Amino acid sequence: MNQTCLITGASGDIGAAIAKKMAARGFSLILHYYKNKENVLKIADECRLYNIDIQIVQADLSKRGAATALKNELSKPIDVIIHNSGSSYYGLLTDMNDEEIEKNIQLHLTTPIQLTKLLLPSMVAKQSGNIVVISSIWGLVGASCEVVYSAVKGGLNSFVKALAKELGPTGIRVNGVAPGAIKTNMLSSFNHDELEMLEEEIPMGRLGTPFEVANTVSFLSSNEASYINGQIISVNGAWYC
Repeated sequence: MNQTCLITGASGDIGAAIAKKMAARGFSLILHYYKNKENVLKIADECRLYNIDIQIVQADLSKRGAATALKNELSKPIDVIIHNSGSSYYGLLTDMNDEEIEKNIQLHLTTPIQLTKLLLPSMVAKQSGNIVVISSIWGLVGASCEVVYSAVKGGLNSFVKALAKELGPTGIRVNGVAPGAIKTNMLSSFNHDELEMLEEEIPMGRLGTPFEVANTVSFLSSNEASYINGQIISVNGAWYC
């Protein structure tokens, strides 16, 4: 397979799992990170066991102009885009300052849209490609104390549905994955009792794993999902289904 997959936020738990899954399928990888260089280098070494080409790129996607800067670093055309970068903010909306709001919107919504726009021409020229957006359960149902995060993830869900309609005639598919409670560092602020309470809320009685999200991403970007387009797939153990 001579195809290239760009994964933003590849140094995180879900990004790492996606990278390993796509590497196993034979994709060349472009792994984006912001701060955790040590982790992304470790992930790249693990993925190289599949004898694939790997490029590592660094960018702060919460800044204006980040999409253009990242695109200019890419060494080859992209066949699969996986928008996975993100960070959480827990607190009242009234406690967020304007800079925090703007950075959250830029990181989670504006930059993914701008980066997609920049990478689409080569996909359209080939009449093929896949775009998978990692959204969130809160983009579907909203969450108190994560108002801006919920809003931008909801925006990503609408972006998926609208872009899929726009690109349908080109053969490019656009889908989203909305994880529920997944066992990642984003839950590191929860203590043992809080995690137990969370698990009790989930009908399946446990947290999801990054590889369960990665399996869904891999499926959506494969030919096995050739007629799935414009969908948001929830990976949440029947929590808020």
